[in-house]
Amino acid sequence: MKGRVLIIDDEAEIRRNLTVGLTQEDYSAVACPDGISAIHELNSAKEKGIMYDYLVTDIFMPDIDGLKILKVIKIQHPDLPVLVITGFGDESLKLTALSEHNTGYLDKPFEIPDLVKALEELAPGSTEAGAVDEALGEVSIRESVSTYITIKITDPDKSMQIYNDLYQMEGVQRCEAVRGDFDIIILAQAGSQGEIKTLNDKIASMDGVEVVSMSQIERPKLDRDVDEFIKIYSGAVKAQKQTTPAKQPGTTSYIIVDIEKGAMQQIFTTVFFIDEVIFCDVIEDGTKLVGMVTGQGAVGRTPRIIEKLGEIDGVLRVREATVIKLVEE
Repeated sequence: MKGRVLIIDDEAEIRRNLTVGLTQEDYSAVACPDGISAIHELNSAKEKGIMYDYLVTDIFMPDIDGLKILKVIKIQHPDLPVLVITGFGDESLKLTALSEHNTGYLDKPFEIPDLVKALEELAPGSTEAGAVDEALGEVSIRESVSTYITIKITDPDKSMQIYNDLYQMEGVQRCEAVRGDFDIIILAQAGSQGEIKTLNDKIASMDGVEVVSMSQIERPKLDRDVDEFIKIYSGAVKAQKQTTPAKQPGTTSYIIVDIEKGAMQQIFTTVFFIDEVIFCDVIEDGTKLVGMVTGQGAVGRTPRIIEKLGEIDGVLRVREATVIKLVEE
């Protein structure tokens, strides 16, 4: 046998053709329809002591695109030969893929001999060689209690004073004026839920202020494999993007995503890996996500990212609150 190949592609016909074709060429092939199932397969194989000698991945998939999978796989298994395949690539995507160690690139459509040739041009390696067991750059779990508080201003004449008072209040880590169902969103952090309640009561007692909601941030309930993958990606890539709205290009918005009960892992993972999403938090017992997104386009026009979120299976509603930049940070 020439080697074990893991294939990731969301098109069933392509998975079938590649699996059959590689088997006829004396390879052993396993195919997965998306990134999450591939993550599970890699970890399951590792636990069974089974190594993969090649990874073949499409770029555009419904949950995690192939370039993001490639980034994490190369941290976990730096010497694993990876072949990126796509029918919608361009020179930029090709250069990004080829910048990773021991990675090849093949445009669709192609024949099985082309695939075999591309695999043979890569240096030998496997999922065992140089494997990293710890999540590199793992993001530390919040020790404090973190809560989102949304506010309506009932006295518009006091808007700026209210904003300034909230912005400087102890325990307020982030304070943004927004245009949407509420006027201000706060990220509060404290050592206990009691301290958060005290802060909330202080805000509620202010003249011209109505507290709309208070929702504690919860740790996403993800299975072990997905949780580890996200931690590694966060440390390597995502954390670099979590800057303040004032430093983001284009428009910046908070999003509140209502989701079906039980669909949190799939939706959280899908939303987390969307490029325009800066960060994503879980609230209200896994039935809502709060995140920040960036976008380009005319003011007042629904950003494509909002439409994209609404098309995800299990998403019930997406609300947007556009950030109004009152201060430069």
